[in-house]
Amino acid sequence: MTSRIQFAEIPASSRSGGILRHPFFRWLGVRSTLAQHTRGEHEALMRHARGAEVVVEIGVAEGASALGLREAMSNHGTLYLIDPFHLSRMPALNFLKRAAKRVVQSAGSARIVWIEDFSQNAVKNWSVPIDFLFIDGDHEEKAVERDWIEWSPSVREDGTVAFHDARLFPGGWTTREYGPVCFVDRNFRGEHARLWRIVDEIDSLVFVKRAKAGER
Repeated sequence: MTSRIQFAEIPASSRSGGILRHPFFRWLGVRSTLAQHTRGEHEALMRHARGAEVVVEIGVAEGASALGLREAMSNHGTLYLIDPFHLSRMPALNFLKRAAKRVVQSAGSARIVWIEDFSQNAVKNWSVPIDFLFIDGDHEEKAVERDWIEWSPSVREDGTVAFHDARLFPGGWTTREYGPVCFVDRNFRGEHARLWRIVDEIDSLVFVKRAKAGER
């Protein structure tokens, strides 16, 4: 399915496309899905989500990463996709939401649960243990921290949390001022990071796991 995705490039590119960038044209099938991540990041997301039963993604956009997650996770699992899809100029049509749903449903067979709300609202009645959590919503540092504080307690001890746009990398688009970069550097790098540890990094992605008792 990756042939249907146009990945972000390294070095970072503006990836022009004019009017065709509008999600209406993805919904029509005129163009491929515009990913906000690189091919390497896509492959890493799929690798870490392989076989997971419960996957949660905060921030869906056109659904490129959700497509990969659904392909990789257990066919008997559930993929929860959280996004308010609130930026559409035509809410009644909302082609970003329509395009995302068409894309994600095109591969894999895991059950999909769409939660059209902000993550801070979706978490209020959450009670499902999570195997893989992808935090890619609001990139303000306070918002990233809120998602972490509210959602990470539901991640299983052997589960994984991924942060997008959370590290600097050659030719990339992130800066030291990016909210996810600031949050990850502050919480998971250095001697103070004991409860959770970084297990993988690729381009702008950072993956963390809860450390086992003997590793703290």
